[in-house]
Amino acid sequence: MSRFSSDDLSSALKKVREGIWVFPPQKDPKGVVSWWLDSHPVPVLIDCPEVTPEIINDLKKISSGSSPEILLTSRNGHGNISLLNKELGWPVLIQEQEAYLLPDTENLKIFSDEFTTNSGLRVLWTPGPTPGSCVGYASSPWNVVFCGRLLIPVAKKQMSSVRTRMTFHWTMQQNSIKKLHKWLPSDPSLLLASGEGYHRLSRGDLLSWKSVRFAENS
Repeated sequence: MSRFSSDDLSSALKKVREGIWVFPPQKDPKGVVSWWLDSHPVPVLIDCPEVTPEIINDLKKISSGSSPEILLTSRNGHGNISLLNKELGWPVLIQEQEAYLLPDTENLKIFSDEFTTNSGLRVLWTPGPTPGSCVGYASSPWNVVFCGRLLIPVAKKQMSSVRTRMTFHWTMQQNSIKKLHKWLPSDPSLLLASGEGYHRLSRGDLLSWKSVRFAENS
């Protein structure tokens, strides 16, 4: 059970299911979506939400009595991470290809291919959208993949890997999808929490792995 209720937090946060919360999309054109995983003993903030007094207050409440970590799934999810890091002092986990972008960040934790947090969130390097893109897999009781922008909603009940003008390397991105498929457990109930594209869904919707369309996008 969570250590807090919706009544303790502002309306900016939305509870998706027990232990998982979603923040409003960032106001920049990318509309990056951040997530909170209330894992124990170390909760994880996935990507940087809009840094406002309201959000900072929510993060302090939601993390009460714990020492959270921040996972950045790509440079698109950095937002104002330097300010958030200064405000809260939480360690930041980032893939080594993009660590140079945060030279002044304290408690920076760098990984290469795979990493597991103290609470069991498994992290995998999945380059393509950016050089240091990664995903995080939270096993039971959640069974959710926080997939950054490796997979994003393209329709109401469909996820796909999408090539945009910001894509770092399209072939690498397609190979990362195959890598992810092999890495994940074979489980029909697996859910996906994307870091972008929620204008196509109700905020915080989790889609099934079965919703992934493995189509080439030009």
